[in-house]
Amino acid sequence: MQISKLIMGLAIASAATSPTLAHSGTERHVKVRNEPVAGQYDKYWYNYLSDVLEADKELKSDLRRATDEEDRRDAWEEYEHELVDADKDYVKKMRKRNFRVGRVTISN
Repeated sequence: MQISKLIMGLAIASAATSPTLAHSGTERHVKVRNEPVAGQYDKYWYNYLSDVLEADKELKSDLRRATDEEDRRDAWEEYEHELVDADKDYVKKMRKRNFRVGRVTISN
């Protein structure tokens, strides 16, 4: 059962990150998580991936309807905002379950 969840999670994660790569200027955009916090493949992880896929879908739709540079810029800003919100919600839920997001700090 765990292996099937892992395979499913990897498939969703790769699908979630690939639409973003098709858009120009993605190097300046918010990064999508490649793996769940503390390796927990649970409903919160899959909800996060679902939110990312929905944001990608909305971005594509908004860019298709864009008529000028301002529309494209607005679409990208909305997309980034949705990715940040999805990540914040996911991290908050994981913290409530006592899983922490690691951070490395290097000082001189």
